[in-house]
Order: sequence, then structure tokens, then C-alpha cells
Amino acid sequence: MVGRLATSARLLCALPALFGAEYAGRKRLGVCGYSYNLHWKAAREGHPKARFKDAVEFLEYCHQLGAGGVQVAIGSRGADYIARLRARAGALGMYLEGELSLPKEESDAGRFESEIRAASEAGARVVRTAMLGGRRYETFDSAEAYRRFVEKSWQSLTLAEPVLKKHRVRLAIENHKDRRVSELLDLLKRISSEYVGVCVDTGNNIALLEDPMEVVEMLAPFAFSTHLKDMAVQEYEEGFLLSEVPLGEGFLDLKKMVALLQQANPKIQFNLEMITRDPLEVPCLTRKYWATMENVTAIQVAAALTMVRRNATKKPLPHTSGLDLEEQLALEDRNVTASLIYAREHLEL
Repeated sequence: MVGRLATSARLLCALPALFGAEYAGRKRLGVCGYSYNLHWKAAREGHPKARFKDAVEFLEYCHQLGAGGVQVAIGSRGADYIARLRARAGALGMYLEGELSLPKEESDAGRFESEIRAASEAGARVVRTAMLGGRRYETFDSAEAYRRFVEKSWQSLTLAEPVLKKHRVRLAIENHKDRRVSELLDLLKRISSEYVGVCVDTGNNIALLEDPMEVVEMLAPFAFSTHLKDMAVQEYEEGFLLSEVPLGEGFLDLKKMVALLQQANPKIQFNLEMITRDPLEVPCLTRKYWATMENVTAIQVAAALTMVRRNATKKPLPHTSGLDLEEQLALEDRNVTASLIYAREHLEL
């Protein structure tokens, strides 16, 4: 453990030199709250090793790392807190994006508007959301159950859109292992609103057997924000394992992805989503996986499995199980810091 902590300390010490005056004016990679899931959990549990406990402290911490901004849940907070958050972001020269959930029904619309108002007053012009908290192939056992989700999420979006228009805040819907690209594009065309677009996650749709570069190419015209990540894969008996890894350690062509998104929306911000956790199982060789995926062709399945085999890493995939909390927090910090350094040195972020 001492060695791992020392490595984290060395990376942190390297940051000031990498984010000096010569990079002034360049777009810098930001950090989304999910990159620090373990720290947020520690904070909720009152652990003394937690580095932050709210959006203001998270902003301050990410500034110390050299990040250009944050994407974080703001919630419905008092005017003094919102003013402080906005003032600190401005003073630090950092952008701020919000993160929230859609209204589930009409009775939830007030909560949603309160959070949109708070985000707007804090200076956020974009808020990220996801329509499904889990993963499509784990959550639903039948095509009918998935269709009910699709209908319910459409109702949520129609409740949200007038609020977004009223406050002139843009909603970035993440491709969150719930819809394949064509399904998400159909949703965007159906709502047809300048205030509804996408938070493009560069790795998620691998779990739905889609080519990550094709996903970015198709979603780029609708991109309001991003979750920039790199991915590693390995086969296992029921399909393949999928892991976020520090930028530059996976198989994604991040430079091309960044260029595509930047070209489509020059104002877009890039948010690191480096989730430190055990590998995710994508059981695409099981019957349950296909309960809601009846329209995927055999050619598409073969292409996805070929992609996995061609890019399978020979190194062990990262794990947090078996580590104590202090080791987990150190690993999370190390992964984020290494990604920020890579982005500065290789992606011009």
C-alpha cells in the first residue's frame, strides 16, 4: 500500500509543472463527479480520508489537480451556497456543468425545476442526465419491460423540456448502456428541441455491442457535453469484461474522438469519467442479455466480438475488491491524475 500511495503523491507533485503558464488559454480536461465515486461514498459515510463533501469542495479539489472544470450534482441549494459556487468557479477560471435526474412524473416537476434553477444560477449552461440508472441487459427481463421504460422516459423528457426552455439550460442525455445509438437518435429527433442533446460517453456503447468510434461519429452533431474515458476488454465465458482504465491505457482512439467532438461543437467541454471499480461483465453469450436486443443482427454481434478479441488486453484488468478503503481512494486519485496528465501531454486538453 505504501508504494501505491507514494506513486499517487509523485503524480500529484507532477501536476503544477504540467499545467503552467505555457498552457494558459488552452481548453483543459474537466472531471465529472463519477470519477470520484469512492471519495463521494467515503464523504457520505463521514470518513476522514474523504477529500471533499460538496460541489464547492469538489471544484476546489479538481482545481488543485489542474482540471479545467467539473460536472457535478448541485441539487437544490440555498442562494448563499449557489452564489459561493458560482463565485469560486469564476475566480478559479473553471467551467461548471450540472448533473441531475429527470422528473419521474408531474409531481416531481417542481424538484426538477428547482435543480435546474440552481444550476443556472450557479453558472451552468449544461446539465447531464441519464434515463436509466443501471444497464439495459441487467435491468430488464423482457422486451415489454424495456418498452415500458422507453415510454416512461419519454414522458419524463416531455416534462423536462419546457423547464429547460424556460431557464435556457441545455440537457445532455448520456448514452448510458440503455439505448443503442439509433434508438437515442430517434429520441432526439422526436423531441426536436435545441435544449436537448447528448453527453457523449466514449465507451459505454461497447456494452451494447457497438463500435465506439461509430458511436462518437453519429452522436457528435448532437453533443452538448462528454464523458471522456478509455476502455480495456477481455473475454470471459459468458461474453466479455469491460473496464475503464486511465486515458491512454485502453484501446480507444481518443485523439480522433476528441477531434470529432470538437469539430462538431467547438464550445464543448470534455469531462473525464474514470470510474475506479471492478470490471463490468457484459454477458452477451447468455439468453437474458438478448431479452431486449432483438433487432441486433448476427453481423453486428460478430463485429463486436471480433473487436473485443482484437483489442483484448494481456494485462490484468483493474479491481478494487480486495483493497481496503485507503488503497481504493489512492487508486482512484492515481487513475484520475494519470488521465489528466495524459490528456495534457497527448490530447491538448
